[in-house]
Parts: sequence; C-alpha cells; structure tokens
Amino acid sequence: MAEPFFVAPQSIPAPLNVIGESVTVLAAGERTGSYEIFIQSGPEGVGPPPHTHPWDEAYFVLEGMLEVSANGVAQVLGPGGFVHVPAGCVHAYASKGGPARFLSVTSKPGAARFFGEMNRDVATLPPDIPTVLSVAARNHVSIAAPPP
Repeated sequence: MAEPFFVAPQSIPAPLNVIGESVTVLAAGERTGSYEIFIQSGPEGVGPPPHTHPWDEAYFVLEGMLEVSANGVAQVLGPGGFVHVPAGCVHAYASKGGPARFLSVTSKPGAARFFGEMNRDVATLPPDIPTVLSVAARNHVSIAAPPP
C-alpha cells in the first residue's frame, strides 16, 4: 500500500529535459501506487509528435497557450483549459504563441520512467531519432508519425 507523502516547494525535484521540454515529476507511480503527476513547460512549438501510450493522460493549462490534438481534433487551450486523453488515443501537443506551462496527470505508472529515460538517453538537440524511437518502444509509447 502506498504511503502518504508531501512535496514542499523546496523539495520539488529538478526538472528533466525531454527533447527541449521541462518535465518535473511531482508524483511517480512507484510512490502513489497508481497515477502520476507532472509539471511540464516549454518554449513555443515544443511538444511530442503524434503518439499513443497505454495510460490515460490529462492536461490542465497553468500559463500560456497549449495546442492539443487528439484523434485528429485540435484545440488551443489557455490558462484554466483542460483536456482528457484516453489510453490508446493518438495525440500531440505544443506550446502556441510563446511558452506554456501545464499540469499533467496519468492514470497509471509509465510516463515518469519514460521521461527519465528520455532525459538520460536523448541529451542533445536535434535528438537522435533512432534513440528516441528505442526509448519510446521500451516504454510502450508508439510514435504515430515520424518526428520532423
């Protein structure tokens, strides 16, 4: 059974660099026993290509604008905007019109490990695409279209 835990501002972990996006793991599945929570941010245009994974995901925009596409439908969300993306749904997002910052929540463990491996194995820009695809495959993330 998972134990209660607190994350004070002074103990927030350092952000991970995931291909130019800053990802702070607030709660990994190993600690919660189920869901994961992240703060994500990045400059305009930063975000993943269309992809799928076996966990539900939700985004709540804190600052800036985030363009989210899910199953071919795109919408730009501003502060206070929210989207739920079910597991297996092809989706992508990117900061629009400047930097964006958002809270993301996943329904089960997986994303924290994926982000950690991306931070460790894909350290340069532009990223080495074969390495990106290898890390994605190891973590049950399927890229739906080749990255640009």
